[in-house]
Amino acid sequence: MKFGIFYEHQLPRPWRDGDEQRLYNEALEQVELADRLGIDYAWEVEHHFLEEYSHSSAPEVFLAACAQRTQRIRLGHGIRLMPPGFNHPAKIAATIATLDLVSNGRVDFGTGESASRMELEGFGITREEKQAMWREATEQAANLLVMDPYPGYRGKYFSMPCRNLVPKPVQKPHPPMWMACSSREMIHMAAKNGLGALTFAFIDPDEAEHWVQDYYRTIETECVPIGHTVNPNIAMVTGFSCHEDAEEARRRGADGFRFFGFALGYYYMFGNHKPGRSDIWSQFEAARETMPNNSFGGIGSPDQLRAHLRRFAEVGVDQTIFIQQGGNNRHQHICESLELFASQVMPEFKEDEQRRQAEKDRRLAPAIEAALARKPRMEPLAESDIPAYRAYGRVVPEDRKPGSGAGLDIPRESPTDS
Repeated sequence: MKFGIFYEHQLPRPWRDGDEQRLYNEALEQVELADRLGIDYAWEVEHHFLEEYSHSSAPEVFLAACAQRTQRIRLGHGIRLMPPGFNHPAKIAATIATLDLVSNGRVDFGTGESASRMELEGFGITREEKQAMWREATEQAANLLVMDPYPGYRGKYFSMPCRNLVPKPVQKPHPPMWMACSSREMIHMAAKNGLGALTFAFIDPDEAEHWVQDYYRTIETECVPIGHTVNPNIAMVTGFSCHEDAEEARRRGADGFRFFGFALGYYYMFGNHKPGRSDIWSQFEAARETMPNNSFGGIGSPDQLRAHLRRFAEVGVDQTIFIQQGGNNRHQHICESLELFASQVMPEFKEDEQRRQAEKDRRLAPAIEAALARKPRMEPLAESDIPAYRAYGRVVPEDRKPGSGAGLDIPRESPTDS
């Protein structure tokens, strides 16, 4: 099994000057440490206006900084918001390609649509149409990354003429693609589209087994890739705090994980938010004693984490992603947890990973080949059909040579379109 760390950049109130800068600098140090320790992935979310829960509105900037501080850890958009009101598909494709270049081919392309009112209405996106927007934009972003030139597209939510996206990514045909999933239905949808499933639902290993079985059964029987390759992987998030003393691990990490769940529910289910004024941490503290005593599967001693993760591995989960930065969890404790996990728990999961991955690749190869054969592909333009676009430009006066004199050449007329 592979392991990842996950960032929302949570920052509970009260806020002091410099807190956001400190938060980002600590996260960069944590990713550097994770890279040295052999953690496989660093995932960074995209959210807007979700105060306290997620101060991560420009993940591409954070990931670019990570790329320059690390050598091997993979850098994942977990996820990029795809409806065009959030991000134009060509801009998304250009960002992914550029990150892939500056990281030497270490980017994973996670996609999603958002479900929070603060985000959707902030960008004029309707809840009823966001999934259709995701589908159209995700398919066309993949086409933009691959096709030379992109032949152009006229859709319901996104249209653009023929253009050739530059730069192109290192990984061919494009970086591995994922989809954010919060239910078994969405995991099924990810599999049908040939996408890795990033599961942001806190489930136990017994339930995970059913999700994994459904995912891979769908990959093998129903998959029609939305991109130009299939990424058959399922990742699940869990809390994280590791200490030799299980009670100390809980003291250090449980509140942060509980706040993560509370703030998630606040923005997506029950909150009544006043921008710039609501205090979610205070509401969490008031509700703490009445909250159910949920399982903290990834929080405990090395032996407890080993048993928890072994069960996920046994049911076929490909990657566990740790929510280590939640609430007011301390930077020092996060780093100590990562170091202890990497030295005492992770090695036994790495021993067999290469063989497991090779066996999985062999088993799925025929299904992936069949899935790619089913994919309806955008037709490339014939060479003779690639349009030429005359620049708006300026006409150089006939009695002057281009670039002569000290100033700019001033046109006598503007060209007309023809």
